[in-house]
Amino acid sequence: MGVIARQSIRGALANYLGVAIGFFTTFFVLTDYLSQEEIGLTRVMVDAAMLFSGLAQLGTNASIIKFFPFFKSEDGKNHGIFGWSILIPFIGFCIFALCFFIFKADIIDLYSQKSPLMANYCYLLLPLTFFALYLAVFETNASVLLRITVPKLVREVGIRIFNLVCYILYGKEIISLDTFVILFCMSYGIAMLINFFYLLSLGKISFRIDWKFITRERMKEIVLYTLFMTATVLAGNIPLINTLFLGAQTGLALTGVYTIAFYIANIVEVPYRSLGAISRPMISQAVREGNWSEVNRLGKQVSLHQFLVSTLILLLIWVNLEALFDVIPHGEEYVGGMRVVLFLGLAKIVNSSLSIGTDILNFSKYYPLSLFFIVVLTMSAIVFNRWLIPLWGIDGSACATLFSYLLYFTCLLFFLRKKLKVGLFCGKHLVVGLIIIAMFAIGTVWDMTLLPLIAHIKATPIVVTLLNAFIKTVFLFGIILVILKKAHISKDIDALIEKVKVKGK
Repeated sequence: MGVIARQSIRGALANYLGVAIGFFTTFFVLTDYLSQEEIGLTRVMVDAAMLFSGLAQLGTNASIIKFFPFFKSEDGKNHGIFGWSILIPFIGFCIFALCFFIFKADIIDLYSQKSPLMANYCYLLLPLTFFALYLAVFETNASVLLRITVPKLVREVGIRIFNLVCYILYGKEIISLDTFVILFCMSYGIAMLINFFYLLSLGKISFRIDWKFITRERMKEIVLYTLFMTATVLAGNIPLINTLFLGAQTGLALTGVYTIAFYIANIVEVPYRSLGAISRPMISQAVREGNWSEVNRLGKQVSLHQFLVSTLILLLIWVNLEALFDVIPHGEEYVGGMRVVLFLGLAKIVNSSLSIGTDILNFSKYYPLSLFFIVVLTMSAIVFNRWLIPLWGIDGSACATLFSYLLYFTCLLFFLRKKLKVGLFCGKHLVVGLIIIAMFAIGTVWDMTLLPLIAHIKATPIVVTLLNAFIKTVFLFGIILVILKKAHISKDIDALIEKVKVKGK
């Protein structure tokens, strides 16, 4: 895929470096130094800020990607589109700040009974939302310039390192809880500033708006699109809504258990963060040119690769999950989240594999209909959460995410096929699905037959668990590589396997 491949690979490396740091932080620092309630507090605050900042963007991020081809100019000033990207979110933030002050007492009342810590620190939501808002805006500005590696490093690595320092300082009782929470929020402010100065360093940014360039018709188109995209932000933030429901209905302790499980499942969609960021401008360009065959090709290609990678990652997680909970500090307190990992992992597969369909709709002339699909997604998430959390607790919240995405994408894909003649599925999706299901089945049979034999090894239980996980992982993925090579799922995958074989020799 040329530029897409190069930038997505670099971005993915940044993502996985962040995952490695996050893995160590989450499983060996958080679970050791913070209580379940304190973990839940950090999760609810971040998720609330991400949701509110997404709404405060007023659709700016989607607008930048869609309209950048119209604003693009050879002199690098791009007719002031980056100035608009600063102004419109600031207006959105002012609206959010006003609403926050009006409903602040209600927010405190909502969390005061089950989650008093959240009620105590809700005043920090305002600055945290501001930091998260412009962190995302500057990241999108870099993405349309096809420069995503540094912003990804900042988000995935920089923030995690700063937070790690905060966790250790608090865990060692060097700072108080109040100072810890403030520094935790400031990490997003530092990341925001780094992204801003990186944009300036590119030398292709002008924040001066070219008022004469925008005609009245173009302004009307941008405003309408931006207003509709404000609603669509909820599509990618259903898990954030779930966290807010959990914090209010079950308390921060169970939310802390959910947070650990959520982090594990979140690894499933890490590749799409890079692949999606670099493929969206390409989709936007193809839609603008009316090249629907290219849109169809890109859509299927992105969906297939993401489906393959995300299902493999979930398989890798699942066969090693028991060993993970045995290793981490106080793992017995979080083992109740195993089913959450499975259900959320499946939800992540659905979302990351099919989110390119949302992008296609948003860049097409039918983008106003995205409002209908978002209403379907949001209302189903609310209904499922209110219904399933009281029945199944944190498992119910995970299922609510999965069911909401299934309903949403079923409706969306039907529309794309009917109106735009664009499909995301091909026969190879079915082949990949059958392969992964077979591997899950083999893993289950392994645990019932071969695990008892491994258990007879004279070693400590943790060594036996880790040895079983390692042997099973190598065995399953050896089979998968052979099948993928024989099935010719993808030329890119075939080339990657050949490189691995050459290096192995």
